[in-house]
Amino acid sequence: MAMTDRIYEMIRELIESEGAAEIARNELAGKLGCVPSQINYVISSRFTPEQGYIVESRRGGGGYIRIRMVDGSRDGYRMHIVNSVGAYIDMNSAFAILRNLVANTCLTEKEGKLILAALRCRSLAALPPETAGAVRADLLKNMLLNI
Repeated sequence: MAMTDRIYEMIRELIESEGAAEIARNELAGKLGCVPSQINYVISSRFTPEQGYIVESRRGGGGYIRIRMVDGSRDGYRMHIVNSVGAYIDMNSAFAILRNLVANTCLTEKEGKLILAALRCRSLAALPPETAGAVRADLLKNMLLNI
């Protein structure tokens, strides 16, 4: 098993058993025999808001990284996404969010496809590229709030 997979599994098991994982990056790296940057990579790539996680951190001595799952209810999960989408979103991120919302039954497949059609680059082709991401973010948030 690759080191990143081992790190992911260890953190995921902590979250499942305790509801949240509170880790000291250097301590976990020492336990697993890896460098702290590998822990950062796993957290930033596999524990994202799009995947239903909230990551909090505190720096300095006694610092920690706390990872927890979003409220499991449909409305709680959708509100988390609405609050985590910033002023801009690219198509790949929007697609990942919609895929996870459908997988977690927060949206029906039909709703996901309809929102995806509205957010596609082709739908926003008349806009300058720097504006399309902002319009996409607004559309996504408003659609999730009104479903």
